[in-house]
Parts: sequence; C-alpha cells; structure tokens
Amino acid sequence: MTRAFILAPTPMLRAGLRAMLSTDDNILVVGDAVALNADFRVAGVDVLVVDGRLLEEAASQIPGYESLALVVLTDSERTAGLLRALSPRGWAIILPDAPAAEFRAAVMAAGQGLVVLPQVLAERLLIQPIVVETSANTPLEEPLTAREREVLELLSEGLSNKLIARKLQISEHTVKFHISSVYAKLGASSRTEAVRRGAHLGLITI
Repeated sequence: MTRAFILAPTPMLRAGLRAMLSTDDNILVVGDAVALNADFRVAGVDVLVVDGRLLEEAASQIPGYESLALVVLTDSERTAGLLRALSPRGWAIILPDAPAAEFRAAVMAAGQGLVVLPQVLAERLLIQPIVVETSANTPLEEPLTAREREVLELLSEGLSNKLIARKLQISEHTVKFHISSVYAKLGASSRTEAVRRGAHLGLITI
C-alpha cells in the first residue's frame, strides 16, 4: 500500500486530487493540507503530492527525504533540477491537467523509487538550447528572489551548504533547493559558473 499526503493551496484542488487517488486500492491518502505543520511525520507517508506553487515552502519544512517520494504538479521544467537537488527517494512531475490514470501511475512509480516525467517535459529537457552569455544590462527571464541572491552571495564567499544553512538559519535541504534554482535561472552548472554569471549580471560583487 502506497501512503500519500497531499499539499495543495485550495480545498477544491485537495478534494479533487484525493478523489483521483482514492479510486486506486493500492493508494491510501493519509491526509491533506495547505501547509505542513509540526505534527507531520515523514515516517507515516510514502509519497508527498505537492502543488508546484507550494514546493519551496514544503522543502523547507521536511526534515529529510531519504524515505519519502515527491510528486509535483507543475508544467515548469525548472522543477526537475530542483527535485534532483533535494534527492528524495523517488520523484515525479505531473502536468496539472494530466489524466487521473497517469497521476495515479506517477504516484505509484515515485513510491517505488522511480523518476517520472511527462513526455512533453522530457522532450523539452532533452533539447536544451545553448546558453548564450548575456550582458550585465540584460535582465534574467526569471529574476532571482531575495533569498536566492543571499545564497548566491554566500556561494561567492566559498561557504559550504552547511555553513550557508547555519548563516541563513534554514535547512541544508532548503539550501540545495535554492542553489539548484539559482543554477536554473542563471543557466549555470556549477558554483563557479553561477558566481561568475551572477557577477557578470551585476547581482553580486566579487
């Protein structure tokens, strides 16, 4: 039996997701909420189903992902990099308008430790455009958040994930999440490259 917990912003959406999962005898929905609280226990859940808009907040509230799978409802290809950084036991990305059968299959697969991507998103990720160096006056397609700029600044100082977490008083999992988001927005694949591009765009001073 795969035990699922649902995080979604509205009662109607939570009820709809619960209804779709409850038709499968192999899936037990153990709860749903708009946010995780102190009573949430990873040990009682196999798969956390998360609306993409709540992923960052959820990532900061979960103590560990070693025994937990994540299924995220989103059409953003950036989420794949973020999920890889979080390193859950299994993960899946499902488009918000995916059929119920596809949604249930993704929950079951993620619960078994597999990675699932919708075909349209997988094709997009496999055919990535070459990153072209931008000028300092060219705005990012998606700007860094204030927290991401803080993380980038600390990366430029050479701090480890553990030290960044301590300085910002957040978990290491959340630090990984922010770093992955910074990489995606800057088109970088390493700390050095992220810092170089951040400096080039005037986001940080080194």
